[in-house]
Amino acid sequence: MEELKIQHVSLEESENMERHRTAGFVSSKSLVVRRGAPFRLSVQLQGRPFNPRNDSLRIKVMLGNLYVVMPVTFSKSAPSSTWKAYIDPERLNLQRPSIFISSPASAFVGCYKFQLCVFTQDGQRSCAYGRFTMLCNPWCSDDNVFIPFEDQREEYIESDSGLLFMGTAMNLVSRPWSFDQYEPGVLEACLNLLLVSPQHKKNPREDYLNWNNPVYLSRVVSAMINCEDDRGVLKGNWTKDFKEGVNPSVWTGSGDILGQWAKSGYSPVKYGQCWVFAAVMCTVMRVLGIPCRVVTNFNSAHDTNANLVIEEYYSERGQKLKCTRDSIWNFHVWVECWMTRSDLGSEMDGWQVLDPTPQQRSGGVFCCGPAPVKAVKNRFIDLFYDVPFVYAEVNADVHTFILGQGRVLGFSKDTEKVGSVICTKAVGFPRLHNITGDYKLIKSPTSTLTSRSSTHSDDSTLRRGSSKGFFVLLSLDKSPVVGKPISFMVKIVNRHSVAKMMKVHLNAQAKEYNNSPSDTFWENYGIIQLGPREVKVLHQQISPDQYEDVVGDDLINLAVVLEDMANQERVLASEEFNIISPELIIQIADENSIVPNKEQTAVVGFINPFSHPVSGVLTVAGAGLIQGKVQFRMPPLRPGGRVAQRITFIPSMVGMKMFQASLSLLNRNVTVRGFRMVSVGRV
Repeated sequence: MEELKIQHVSLEESENMERHRTAGFVSSKSLVVRRGAPFRLSVQLQGRPFNPRNDSLRIKVMLGNLYVVMPVTFSKSAPSSTWKAYIDPERLNLQRPSIFISSPASAFVGCYKFQLCVFTQDGQRSCAYGRFTMLCNPWCSDDNVFIPFEDQREEYIESDSGLLFMGTAMNLVSRPWSFDQYEPGVLEACLNLLLVSPQHKKNPREDYLNWNNPVYLSRVVSAMINCEDDRGVLKGNWTKDFKEGVNPSVWTGSGDILGQWAKSGYSPVKYGQCWVFAAVMCTVMRVLGIPCRVVTNFNSAHDTNANLVIEEYYSERGQKLKCTRDSIWNFHVWVECWMTRSDLGSEMDGWQVLDPTPQQRSGGVFCCGPAPVKAVKNRFIDLFYDVPFVYAEVNADVHTFILGQGRVLGFSKDTEKVGSVICTKAVGFPRLHNITGDYKLIKSPTSTLTSRSSTHSDDSTLRRGSSKGFFVLLSLDKSPVVGKPISFMVKIVNRHSVAKMMKVHLNAQAKEYNNSPSDTFWENYGIIQLGPREVKVLHQQISPDQYEDVVGDDLINLAVVLEDMANQERVLASEEFNIISPELIIQIADENSIVPNKEQTAVVGFINPFSHPVSGVLTVAGAGLIQGKVQFRMPPLRPGGRVAQRITFIPSMVGMKMFQASLSLLNRNVTVRGFRMVSVGRV
């Protein structure tokens, strides 16, 4: 009888990856598929045709030291919870059969090897070998990460760019970020992250057996993004000394970070802060097939003693003091991942908080979550994982003390400042989506984004202070912008039926988003007289030359302390805010006819709003649009001067892509940014 051999096996990458929504991973050296759905292999036989009566085919699929062996049948029917391999009898070609391999929706993610063998009746055997990569499948209703809406799958799995929200609740800043999951080497780095984890090093078999569980996977990734306990991706640095690495504000995407980590032999990349940790974790989770989004919590509490109270201290002159380990970050960034929680019950399914920034140990390791958002809202603090810590981040009360002469001179309590706005990028649009109501009951209209960002209500506990005798309100006239004066008013109400002499102390300090303020850079002091029940409004300005050299990309803590000269009663009102930098203006030529592999032109423009000349370095990037990064040096530009830089690029991928640019000003703590979404159509 003529010999029967396997000459070649085609993985049909183009067809399979299109069907499995993994076509973006074209730079990978492997077929990339999703669990719970079949993929097709084409087998070219040599010699005689395959005889179904006398010959048989068998496939062995291997992940590490785990394996499953499947006979190739002529029937699709088999339990969906098992691996199966079959030939479609309606499309039978005995010289070049097509074999479909279908994995269960609970299959392990990872890099698989397979062995395909054909056996003849007389005992001959011929084998071929191959590889494929398996990811989770949010399109499959039986998968634990199934998310039911297509626009959400496109946003939280397929989109390779997004916006991170920073600044302050009253003056939000959106920062473009490139998740880069389809860039060369990123898929491999994300899968290798699991292989270099402590869990895998300790017991590979046991670790592999959990690679089907998004709860387990997300917790491992949360720990591996930071390097406090392992060979993690990023080293945190909250000082201003970045000489040994990269200032976290300079990063524009995850690809450079993951690529540098992999090329270094898995040594931590220097440096990251919360938004960088979160954005890189979002990339890893999207690569693994687990829906993920980046979330910002404005006025995020770090409650070190778990009493749900943050203490803040001011001097009698309005200077904020560092007297406690508790802190409120103006913003803190984490991620949410979508999954079922069979370990907790179906009522906890949905979005889960995961925080890779190393703040506090969980189970002995610097990681956080997954904590169900529903558990945070309903204060189910006994549920896994880390619900009490996340609950405190969005719900702690703030107790403010005025100190002087060794004693407490004034006290106030704020129940709404912490977690004032919690947000993420909207699905399908480059704008904010407010999700505060997912985390907490909204206590009053002042807790909504609209009122906090565009109006100055007397009820806002952020910027008012009151006592039995006085009321003081600190209110910015408008959102501060670079190059313009900071204009604000102080409204003072005398509730007494007698006249009063009052001392008014005004104080401004620069501060980083996660730290107490530095020294005072501006202050004002005066004495005013108020008649019985009189209301007075004081108008004040801080000029650009008073703040530009001090603040940069940092924030300002502005405070007023009102003192009754008769009885030394004191009342404080404060506000923390950022100064909006100008945006780069990006124009794309012929943007309605952009297709892959055709040269395009963009122009990036900048107008100097500062009161002094500036120079800097312009960096342009865009996953799927530009290979790597392109940099240009900008010569000194006079105040009010304009500059435009022309850039050519050749798109390589179809879809909605982000063209982003950043201008780092030399000798200034300021980076000016801009982005434009570009639709790349099919030819």
